[in-house]
Amino acid sequence: MAEPLIPTVDLSPFTKNDEDGKKKAMEVITKACSEYGFFQIVNHGVPINLLQRALELSKVFFEYPSDEKLKSSPASNAPLPAGYNTQPQQSPDKNEYLLMFPPGSTFNVFPQNPPDFKRVLEDVFSKLTETGLLVETIVNQCLGLPPNFLKEYNHDRSWDFMVALRYFPATESENNGLTEHEDSNCISLVFQDEAGGLEVRKDGEWIPVIPAKGTLVVNISDVIQVIQHHLFFFVIKVP
Repeated sequence: MAEPLIPTVDLSPFTKNDEDGKKKAMEVITKACSEYGFFQIVNHGVPINLLQRALELSKVFFEYPSDEKLKSSPASNAPLPAGYNTQPQQSPDKNEYLLMFPPGSTFNVFPQNPPDFKRVLEDVFSKLTETGLLVETIVNQCLGLPPNFLKEYNHDRSWDFMVALRYFPATESENNGLTEHEDSNCISLVFQDEAGGLEVRKDGEWIPVIPAKGTLVVNISDVIQVIQHHLFFFVIKVP
């Protein structure tokens, strides 16, 4: 497999209190954010076997017949689209997804099958939240913002969400995936399966973010772009 073009950062210095390692990691992150708006992380604290299990169960769920998956859809009067859904037929984006808010949220709608799916999703959400908070703190320092600025800005974590996405196969007349876009939040964490597909635009060219075992992709999103007056800028797509 080709080497990833997006920089990869080892987060272990931040858990081992390795000051020299922290400094080097922050230099890489700052440069990656200004050049790509993306970087990959390893030793991030989310067990790889847990992420793989979530992928396996997601694949099982998405292979179910539509009537089974639709049992996990939000009610027609639901205020938020938690649960299973598909993109509207006229949408250029071609995927189906399962969306959840933090464990315990009354908006969540979980599938009954496959067994253990709910527990695994909640475990992944909790672990990703811990990693996200660490990354948020690191990015806050890289931006030179006042201490805890992003933490205080993002103090209400009840609107954090996680989504499992399955992209439909392309056809002769239609592509698949997501159209070119920017994420409208602070920070996104992405875990790809072996198929990959995520791409980042840099200097007018699309650069693939090649999946690598044990890595998470960090996407610096719209809110931070605005805070930094678009010093950190990026566009992404999933073909």
